[in-house]
Amino acid sequence: MILLAGGTGTLGTRIVGLLLDAGQQVRVLTRDPARASHLGATVEVVPGDVSQSSDLAAAAEGVTTVISAIHGFAGPRGTSPARVDRDGNSRLIRAAREAGAEHLVLVSVRDAAPDHPMDLMRMKFAAEQELRRSGLAWTILRPSAYMETWCQVLGRPLLDRGKTMVFGSGRNPVNWVSAADVAGFAARCVTDPAMRGLVIDVGGPENLTMGEFVEVFRNETKSSGRVGRVPLLAMRAGAPLARLASPSLARQMRAGIVMDTTVQAFDAAAGRREYPSVPFTSLAEVVRRDFAS
Repeated sequence: MILLAGGTGTLGTRIVGLLLDAGQQVRVLTRDPARASHLGATVEVVPGDVSQSSDLAAAAEGVTTVISAIHGFAGPRGTSPARVDRDGNSRLIRAAREAGAEHLVLVSVRDAAPDHPMDLMRMKFAAEQELRRSGLAWTILRPSAYMETWCQVLGRPLLDRGKTMVFGSGRNPVNWVSAADVAGFAARCVTDPAMRGLVIDVGGPENLTMGEFVEVFRNETKSSGRVGRVPLLAMRAGAPLARLASPSLARQMRAGIVMDTTVQAFDAAAGRREYPSVPFTSLAEVVRRDFAS
């Protein structure tokens, strides 16, 4: 039995599908069982929250592998990387160990570090360190920016409103990865013992600026519309003010600052050659698949 925490979103849904295709038994932990209705009748859905140790103890009973695809970057008020990515993963790791699970796969993030300016990266790093110390067999996946997420942020407004906003200058190259590729890695971790004890950077085939990202989206969807920019100075000034009213918006602003001012590009091709069975999906493919119609 495989327990997947965070199994109802863009990434988790794809992981579930791949595990089922491979003949695995899957249990999904979710705060809202209604959100798991699209996963199918063969998936065992367990209501629970990573903030509650008792929920996790029940969910982990009888499982061999746990996959954590949870994140607290966005969500309702009260959700935060500290509460979800650090503390939630800490409880999940403890529950997996106490239930006798063999292996935990943690979906972290590229650039996870103890001194990163974004709290998401700091909290993911804390979870990585706790997993390493846990005594469980482990695999850590560090994906770059998700194409599907940013298609919603940058592309969807072009379709819905005829305009979109790029963070900062839009000229800093960023590596983008499809959630489908990350799901492929997560599913393979379940059956490939050689992936245990590894920290794997999972990137996509392209380093594109936000401006280039929008142009790919426009070309594939045949959409037009205005492309504006949120100035860097406005984001620097607005993030501290937004934290009181909307912590999630403040985190998005800080992410925009980091993506516009620090190195976000890297060569993912070398690492991908070790895993040829996992797709290496381009942005154009994602847009055609999810938005072109």
